Amino acid sequence: MKKFKETVFWKIIKNKYFIVCFIFFLIILFLDENNLFVIRSLHKDVAELEYTVDTMRQGICQDSLQAERLMYNLDTIERYGRENYFMKRKNEDVFIVVKDDD
Repeated sequence: MKKFKETVFWKIIKNKYFIVCFIFFLIILFLDENNLFVIRSLHKDVAELEYTVDTMRQGICQDSLQAERLMYNLDTIERYGRENYFMKRKNEDVFIVVKDDD
């Protein structure tokens, strides 16, 4: 059986170019300004922001659809005014019921 110092694995590890490259990669991965952990957190932030952008775009589509309905339909305008601004017709009373969370 070969001794450990005579194996191919040991010869590769003992190579000065391998040692320099290994140290370089360790510095790049863990000690550099843009290390592996920073890159991972940046990718996570990008994913969260993309989700936020998609959510906002859906909201914009819904709002533009609502605006189009309000622009051309009088019944929708009346309903929106009654629900959001508590508007009423003549000879009509509006009662606001507030539920307590207790």
